[in-house]
Amino acid sequence: MGKTQDLIDDAVSLPIEERALLVDSLLRSMNPSNEETDQKWASEAKARLEELRSGKVNPVPGEEVFKKIWKRFEK
Repeated sequence: MGKTQDLIDDAVSLPIEERALLVDSLLRSMNPSNEETDQKWASEAKARLEELRSGKVNPVPGEEVFKKIWKRFEK
């Protein structure tokens, strides 16, 4: 595990932008993209953004969403 820990230590020392690129690359290598699925997600994201911009829906802060999720698991 020495090599793995060395890689982790090196990665953690990178600037945030480079760490984000590294994480994205690693995740993509584990879950290759599918063009059809990517297009569907992009279409859904655009539709949701339009709903937000038009005022059709109101945004919910992430903290609030996660509080509700954690409360469900407390039971």
